[in-house]
Amino acid sequence: MKQIEVEIMGQSYRLSCPEDGEPRLLEAVARVDAAMCKIRDNSKIRARDRIAVLAALNLAFDTPVESATPPSTVEAKTTASVSPSNSDDLKTQSRYQLLIERLDAALQ
Repeated sequence: MKQIEVEIMGQSYRLSCPEDGEPRLLEAVARVDAAMCKIRDNSKIRARDRIAVLAALNLAFDTPVESATPPSTVEAKTTASVSPSNSDDLKTQSRYQLLIERLDAALQ
């Protein structure tokens, strides 16, 4: 295993990866960094751990499932997305706040 140094949302991390896995890991780091920066830049959330959880949920939600996606899941995606909307900041903030409250309740 080799170690590489990466930066996510301005913070440096040293990660281990298999010799042939560096391109995939760097791609994953870029996706995580972009998702976290987008949430930070488009919301009032500043806590790195909350931003990380929201980014993880976004990325997991957008990851294709091996089997066919049922229609109910597609419908849920349009209402459950946590990525910020440029058109209605107040609505987005309300959705973020609701999601944060649900996360806090689940983590307790």
